[in-house]
Amino acid sequence: MKKLIVLSVAVALFSCKNETKDTKTEAVTEDTTVVEKKMEENTSEWITLFDGTSMDQWRGYGSETMHSEWEIVDGAMAFTPGEEGGKNIITKDTYENFVLSLEWKISEAGNSGIFWGVHESSDFKEAYETGPEIQVLDDAKHPDANRGGKTHRAGALYDMIAPMDNIVKPAGEWNAVVLEVNHKTNLGKVTMNGTEMYTFPAHGAEWDAMVATSKFAEWKGFGKYQNGHIGLQDHSDKVWYRNIKIKRID
Repeated sequence: MKKLIVLSVAVALFSCKNETKDTKTEAVTEDTTVVEKKMEENTSEWITLFDGTSMDQWRGYGSETMHSEWEIVDGAMAFTPGEEGGKNIITKDTYENFVLSLEWKISEAGNSGIFWGVHESSDFKEAYETGPEIQVLDDAKHPDANRGGKTHRAGALYDMIAPMDNIVKPAGEWNAVVLEVNHKTNLGKVTMNGTEMYTFPAHGAEWDAMVATSKFAEWKGFGKYQNGHIGLQDHSDKVWYRNIKIKRID
């Protein structure tokens, strides 16, 4: 009888342990599913502007189609300068509050730029007349790097804010940049290769003060449009962009 009682207790304890183990397993599985779902939701917020296979989200500034100087090469959007300049490109959609993420690579002694807030109009011949620019440059060999007190160097808010030193990789290597512009909080932010380099006011009196001390002081449309296109620059040098995505800020 005692043996039977002991055996019954052992079976009960074993069953209880298994139930506890099963409950923990179910809880872990449920937590993992929730995390994965949240990751999927976060990922789905991003809009792919270029995935290495299609340039359908882009067109030439002042044009309904893409300029032929821009091609897809090895999964990157590659620009090769032609006989005529001014082959800047812009997104088909416009954005006001957003996070833009992309990678860029510049050629030796090359120059290019990333614009936002580009207003397309017959009043403005070029995208840079309205769109502020994050500089894309070969600091080692392009003369622009030594002008403007470092505000013309790669990663700079062009002619207004200098980047941090020793963050940008040299010509021929990929750099990852994240640009955040939020007019609701009046905050802009530039992160390069994982390092936050600087913040800036997105509009208002402080923004106007920066513009007033730059080369753009007398440009009637520069930085005036909160809602605008994202743009990539033809500066007559080879440049490559890839993994371009954007997320609207609600």
